[in-house]
Amino acid sequence: MAASILISLFFTGFGEARRLGKLPSWAKNASHLVDQPAFLQSDQMALVIGNSSYPDADAPLLQVANDAIALVSALLKKGFQVDLIQNATHADTQSAIDRLKARVDRNSIVLIYFGGFAVQSRGQSYVMPVDAKIWDEKDVRRDGLSFDGLLSELKDAGAHVRLAVIDASRRNPYERRFRIYSRGLAALQAIDSTLILTSAEPDCVVDDLGGVNSPLMIKLLNEMDSTTRSIEETFKEIGIAESLPSNDSHP
Repeated sequence: MAASILISLFFTGFGEARRLGKLPSWAKNASHLVDQPAFLQSDQMALVIGNSSYPDADAPLLQVANDAIALVSALLKKGFQVDLIQNATHADTQSAIDRLKARVDRNSIVLIYFGGFAVQSRGQSYVMPVDAKIWDEKDVRRDGLSFDGLLSELKDAGAHVRLAVIDASRRNPYERRFRIYSRGLAALQAIDSTLILTSAEPDCVVDDLGGVNSPLMIKLLNEMDSTTRSIEETFKEIGIAESLPSNDSHP
């Protein structure tokens, strides 16, 4: 098998942010399997999780909400079956993961997007559902979902190619309760045939910049729009682009 490729990118700017009009009806629900025409390929599947409204956060993560909707539209054009979840609880997220695993086979190309907050614990990155109750580190492993674990589950379920976009390397309202600074994401474990895009290098954080979409999503959407390459080739193309330094982990 091809060696795993771990790509950590933070783009300080690329083109202009995309502006979204009125959300389509399917985008307003917390969880929805987006319908696609029967002629589209059924072996390309995506789970898009956009958690933009956390009760413990000072303000909504507006770019996350926009990024999730924009990515769904781009993936539909590429022939993906898409399951969109917005502001998902732990139960919502686990149900969507179970739905995805039930549909995967050895020919599947699976893409996972998570936008929101994540917390590093014991060398793993745990993505946070909106109902997480985090007061100390053990709560992270109880209420969060291990992203490494999710990728391993997809491999065990038989997915041939796994793609991941993780926009969660931001300061969050949880770590300040038990740490002096946010640690960002841990280095994700290498798994055969996995391609990963993150908004910052391991152990680093970035602040959301102005604009409708995040710099990472702008780059990804522009690449997906401007080429007829497969989604895997698009990920690899982004990976060889110049990466600029991220902010460090300290406040």
